Amino acid sequence: MTDEADTDIGRRTLLQTAGAAVATSLVVGTATDARAATQDAGTMSPAQRDEASLGARLQGVQHFGLTVQNMERAYQFYTEVLGGTEVFRHGDFQGDGVQNTLLADQEIEANARGVNPRTIGVPDLRSGAQRLDVRFIQFDNMVLELLQYREADQPMGSAKSFAEPVEHMSPAFPRMMHICFYVRDDVDFNKFIADLETESARRGMTQVRANRTVRVMTEADRKAAPRSANTNRVTAEPSNGWELIYCKGPEGEQLEFVKALGPVKQRFSEALAKRQQTIVR
Repeated sequence: MTDEADTDIGRRTLLQTAGAAVATSLVVGTATDARAATQDAGTMSPAQRDEASLGARLQGVQHFGLTVQNMERAYQFYTEVLGGTEVFRHGDFQGDGVQNTLLADQEIEANARGVNPRTIGVPDLRSGAQRLDVRFIQFDNMVLELLQYREADQPMGSAKSFAEPVEHMSPAFPRMMHICFYVRDDVDFNKFIADLETESARRGMTQVRANRTVRVMTEADRKAAPRSANTNRVTAEPSNGWELIYCKGPEGEQLEFVKALGPVKQRFSEALAKRQQTIVR
């Protein structure tokens, strides 16, 4: 093995060991409550379950989906940089059933406007002119689904998507969503952000740039900011204990990295315990 390969593995191990945006749970001290809630809820018959509250019929969030422009680039970021594990991939989705399941509301919107659905970003999976590929990536307490809509003549994993990416990605836009990764309590957050930017830049992922807690007007200012400006530590009630940073991902997607310590961590723990008690009624 070459020295360069050894270095690559070392970098990857460092980031993964450093907590690379994974955590087992926000909850501390509620394992007993969680087990009890699961056991009690499990005593419901299927008929009782179907008449229970909607919340009692759920078992949490299964995954978040992110539509990407460049599948291989996004996959590399979420697996090799942030340390996620591929569950499986599936692709070349097309046909009437897929079109109706995923895009019916947008086709109705296009018809109401009297425009070609393609003009508002609706692909034609029905005829197979466009295709959909997906990859699922497992983190400790969350699954991320990467989706790419592409032209049929483009290969799976292509750098070319069917639709143009949204240029303005301010988190202030309504309907804008973000993915938040939970950093382990014992990780140096400022160093984690610095390592994330360095590793991403090494791979040519120039979109991966974290904000700073000090005002910066240029990219040079952002880079020159002290490392201590990487992390926003919140001390005001009721959010005291949050540590966070906002960052763009390689596709321009909005990411957040957080720690939840002290009082705010306890609030999440208490809220989960309360929810579990409510569900089993």
